[in-house]
Amino acid sequence: MLNAILLVVGLVLILCGANYLTDGSAAIARRFGISDLIVGLTIVAFGTSAPELTISIMSAAAGNTGMAIGNVVGSNIFNTLVIIGVVAMVRPLKIERTIMSNEIPLVVVASVVLLAMGCSQWLDGTAPVISRVSGIVLLLFFAIFMRYVFASAKHERPDTTKSEEVSAKRRPSMWMSCVMLVGGLAALIYGGDMFVDSASAIARQLGVSDAVVGLTIVAAGTSLPELATSVVAAVKGNNGIAVGNVIGSNIFNVFLVLGAAATVRPLPFGGITVTDLLVMTGSAVLFLTFGWFFGNRTITRVEGGILSACYIAYMIYLVSQAG
Repeated sequence: MLNAILLVVGLVLILCGANYLTDGSAAIARRFGISDLIVGLTIVAFGTSAPELTISIMSAAAGNTGMAIGNVVGSNIFNTLVIIGVVAMVRPLKIERTIMSNEIPLVVVASVVLLAMGCSQWLDGTAPVISRVSGIVLLLFFAIFMRYVFASAKHERPDTTKSEEVSAKRRPSMWMSCVMLVGGLAALIYGGDMFVDSASAIARQLGVSDAVVGLTIVAAGTSLPELATSVVAAVKGNNGIAVGNVIGSNIFNVFLVLGAAATVRPLPFGGITVTDLLVMTGSAVLFLTFGWFFGNRTITRVEGGILSACYIAYMIYLVSQAG
C-alpha cells in the first residue's frame, strides 16, 4: 500500500517538475538567444537523463550489470516508441530538416554501437561485455557530441516574431527562470527516484528478474521525466524541446550513462539479449524513417500510434519470455 502511494506521489512530482523545467528552460533560451532545440539537447536532456545516470552507476558499483544496461536499453526504447508516439498522438510532431539529417542519425549510430558490443559473441566469439576501455571510448563519443552541439549553438537562433516580442514582457525574470528550471529538475529527479524505488519493490514482490525490471519498470520510470517534459513542451508549442529532449536523452544514455557506468565496472550484458538491442536499434531507424520519408518531416498521429503499438508488442514479448 505504501509503495502504491509513493508511486502516485512520484508521478505527481514528475508532472509538476516537467512543467516548471519546460517553462524555465524555454525562458532562459529566449533571453540568451538560444534555440529550443539546443536547450532540449543539452540542459533538458541532461536533467531528464539524471535518473538513468544515477541508477546505472549505482547498479554497476553494486555489481548489478543487468539493471545498469537494461535501464539504458529499455529507456531508449521507451523514449523513441512511447514518448515520440504519445507526443505525436497528442499533437503531430513537425521535425526540422537539420534534426533529420544531423541529430536523429546520431541516435541510430549510438544504437548500432551498443548493438555491435552486444553481438561480440557472434562477431569474435567472446562474451558480450562493455569493458572499461569501451566505456572510455563511449565517453569520448559523448565529448564529440557535446562539441558538435555547442558549435551548433553559435549558429542556431530562434525565430523572433512580433508575438514573441510582445510575450517577452510577460516572461519571468532571469532569477525566477533559474529557480523554475532547478526546482523543476529537482522535482523530476526526486519524483523519478521515488517512482522507480516503489515500482521496483512492487515488481520484486511479484518475483520479476532484474533484467526484466531494468528493461520495463525501471526504464519506464526513469523515462517518465522525458515523457512528461516532451508532452508538456509539445502542448506549449516548443517542438524543439520536445524532440531535442528525446534525441539528447538517447545519446546521453548510451555515450554518457553506459560510458560512465562501464568505467566504474565492466558491464557484462547478462540477461540483455540481442533481441532487446535490435528492438532499440529498430525503433531509432523507425523514428528516422517516419520523420524523413512520410508526412513532410512530420510524425503524424497514425505514425505515433504505430510507434506506441510497437512498444506494447515488445512488452508482450518480454512478459511471454519472463513467463
